[in-house]
Amino acid sequence: MPQSTRRALIGAGLAGGAALVVGCDDATEPEAAPTPTPTPTSSAPPELDPADWASVRAQFPLDTSMAQFAAFVLSPHTVPVDAAIDRYRSLLGADTEQALLDGYDLEDKVRAAAAQFAGGAAGQYALTDSTTMGLGIIYGGLALTPRDEVLSTTHDFVSTEDSLRLLTLRTGAKVRRVTLYDDPASATVDEMVDRLVAGVTPRTRVVAITWVHSSTGVRTPVREIADALPDGVLLCVDGVHGFAAVDVDLPDLGCDFLSTGTHKWLFGPRGTGIVWGANWGPLTEIIPSFSPQSPAGRMTPGGYHSFEHRWALADGFAFQQSIGRSAVVGRTVEQASRLKEGLAGTAVTVITPADPAVSAGIVCVDVPGMPPANAVLTLREQGIVTSATPYATSYLRLGPSIVTNPDEVDAAVEAVRSLVQV
Repeated sequence: MPQSTRRALIGAGLAGGAALVVGCDDATEPEAAPTPTPTPTSSAPPELDPADWASVRAQFPLDTSMAQFAAFVLSPHTVPVDAAIDRYRSLLGADTEQALLDGYDLEDKVRAAAAQFAGGAAGQYALTDSTTMGLGIIYGGLALTPRDEVLSTTHDFVSTEDSLRLLTLRTGAKVRRVTLYDDPASATVDEMVDRLVAGVTPRTRVVAITWVHSSTGVRTPVREIADALPDGVLLCVDGVHGFAAVDVDLPDLGCDFLSTGTHKWLFGPRGTGIVWGANWGPLTEIIPSFSPQSPAGRMTPGGYHSFEHRWALADGFAFQQSIGRSAVVGRTVEQASRLKEGLAGTAVTVITPADPAVSAGIVCVDVPGMPPANAVLTLREQGIVTSATPYATSYLRLGPSIVTNPDEVDAAVEAVRSLVQV
């Protein structure tokens, strides 16, 4: 693991919120954060009205006394998803053998639901447990040689970095990295495309990028990058913070492979994910499959999984479909823009671009004189749940979504602005 990444994980916490808290008095240890007490729900939520955002929010069992700007890190389950999980768990308990046999059809339904939501054909979707597993499948399955190069960037998460490290150990291929922007807030499509393409050499066989950088909130122009790459160069994408946060069908991105967890912006079952492949030909499976009859099945790792969660992913897609992808993304972008506009021109620095064309749901902020972890704890005391980016350079991070509302965004703006006075 690169030392910069190792330090980031130790300093900021893998989940983005467990960073070391820096106190003002070296002789005094910081007080431990209070353990949150979830607010119990006394009754079932009302039936979903997809046109009513309050009704959508009511489908989540989140503590309503807190503004949940970190729910995207690992999604809370909706009531429909939890009901599906309970149903499949009961089937597994009542007749395990029959449930496992039915599981083949249930996995096909998940693939079909994925294609309906994100475009393409059901056969283009392999099922995984996470973005990290998917990236391991992609980079672990590529057949490269010591003469080949992989072009990546300096903005990727450890899952991409380490997958590429393992690729180099296995194949001898070289990894080169470019920086797409110096100032994330002013990043542009043209700048990112030009810098990436300038790093391509005759030996480049693979380009590895991240759709939305969790370190800064910058959204890379995947389609424009795909169009600018030479023929024969594979484009592979960590898509986790763009999937369900950007209104586009995956085939329209122009990439060859995309890995994403479905337990972030989709708010699907925890421990689920997908790999989308335009053409599975360049990949060899690295984990034996229990469903080798189709290309997507061949790339779906075998073994026993949390099947009740995997099968319930179809219900996660159905929940989003009932609202409409464009409506969900519009709600996210509207609140993210409101947050950035509210903080613009204040003593804090908004790291994420204001332009929705190069950003999505993540909004990163630098609070002068305050470590991000301290800001996270201080905001929690004010009822605002946030996270810190798990990188060597860490920022305070907020993720408006369908579990927040404009009033909570305004409250977050005031709370973040007040941090510089603490």
